[in-house]
Amino acid sequence: MLTLTTHTLEKLEMLLRSAGYRVRYEKGNFKTGACMLLSSKIVVVNKFSNLESKIQAIAELIRELEFDLKLLDEKQVAFVQQIKQTRLQL
Repeated sequence: MLTLTTHTLEKLEMLLRSAGYRVRYEKGNFKTGACMLLSSKIVVVNKFSNLESKIQAIAELIRELEFDLKLLDEKQVAFVQQIKQTRLQL
């Protein structure tokens, strides 16, 4: 289970950036906290979502993405595995 803190959000953002994704906070008329733009490496997060929604949306996106683990350090690889396993526990 991920803690709902700004530190967790920052770790998720850094994980995406390390994997080659660009994270942007924009206003928009999408309900979820994050979306992929035309399968590019840009993640758009709704800046008006609350902290919990942002974390849940980015974590769900990370669960669906395939990462090149060579781009990540050991802690980030462990974090990705933790995020992907939380889906199995639900």
